[in-house]
Amino acid sequence: MPPGGCTAPTTGEPLITAAVPAALIPWLDPNTLLGGVFGPVALLVVCAIVFAETGLLVGFLLPGDTLLFFTGVLAVSGKFGVDIWWVCLAISLAAFLGGEVGYLIGHKLGPRVFERKESGLFSVRNVERTNAFFERFGALAVIMARFVPIVRTFAPIAAGVGHMNYRKYSLYNAIGALIWGSGIVLLGFSLGQIPIVREFTEKYLDIVLIAVVLITIIPTVIHYLRERSKAKKHAAEGDAEQVEITGAAEKLTLEPEVFGGDVDNRP
Repeated sequence: MPPGGCTAPTTGEPLITAAVPAALIPWLDPNTLLGGVFGPVALLVVCAIVFAETGLLVGFLLPGDTLLFFTGVLAVSGKFGVDIWWVCLAISLAAFLGGEVGYLIGHKLGPRVFERKESGLFSVRNVERTNAFFERFGALAVIMARFVPIVRTFAPIAAGVGHMNYRKYSLYNAIGALIWGSGIVLLGFSLGQIPIVREFTEKYLDIVLIAVVLITIIPTVIHYLRERSKAKKHAAEGDAEQVEITGAAEKLTLEPEVFGGDVDNRP
């Protein structure tokens, strides 16, 4: 026995074995991952999803409200490596840019953007729902549509196809992006300030992240499969109906009166 009564390890292997998990586990810990370089990367991913939801026709599959709310909750403990106001600014900017791209797509392509077969990624009914929103609220629909799933995806494109005045659209788009992008994040941030919520998020971050992923993916998959099933059902009813659907693109174009007669006919 060595001096002092301490038992020396017979080999160095146990020390090495114990050291390896100690070195690896921190990198497998969600708190460590989000607290390091992956925090800003995660924020960029959120911004990319927000951009896609508001700028691309397929974006309606993405549940942005839920994502923004949980982003605010996670921002309480500084998981993204930046202050909450930078988080709000980044998301609002992504929403604004997405809306601008959606408008330009509709403006450049015109009614033919709606000449697509019914599928899980496109539905004439979604366009009609968006048009009804514009007919009810006019140009203000650009702002209000931000808070309505599906409609917020098709609204920029519908405004572009209808040639809504670009400056007016961009102003309303900026207002809507700021209110929606920052507002929902701040709601989540406020909830995250509650001690019990903050402690739970810190202690069970892995469970929270899994829940966010499931809440994001499951409704998306269900909606896609449901729309795809409806599209197949309509396609099975005959080509005549499909011709009627694809030939209705002109009817899906909003009239200038919807925007108060203020339109932009520049190419």
